[in-house]
Amino acid sequence: MIEKTLVLIKPDAVERNLIGNILVEYERNGLKVLDMKLIHATTSLAEQHYAEHKGKPFFNRLVSYLTRSPLVALILEGENVISRVRTLNGTTDPETSQDNTIRALYALSMSENAVHASDSKESADRERAIWFG
Repeated sequence: MIEKTLVLIKPDAVERNLIGNILVEYERNGLKVLDMKLIHATTSLAEQHYAEHKGKPFFNRLVSYLTRSPLVALILEGENVISRVRTLNGTTDPETSQDNTIRALYALSMSENAVHASDSKESADRERAIWFG
């Protein structure tokens, strides 16, 4: 099934000039970039993105991290793209990610983990609307 998903190349990865390296991983695995933009997220945008975490102790840290410097938002398309991207990204903790996943290769820590990807079709639809209208 052909799907679309949202991916964010987070500020820590952009700051370390890893945009191209990360894009190569997605494209090398047959995924198509449909839209892409470099953006400095506003607090409002970050709060919308992380709305399900509002009220949790780590919410403000998430918002601060996402707004600290530019990030790259992209829409990827492909066969079962949502699950494929999550597999390519690896687990949130780079220490437990499988070798050669994006997070194993490029994440600094659980909190600076290089990329975000939607976890379901519903999340992908909601997140694409937040970042791309």
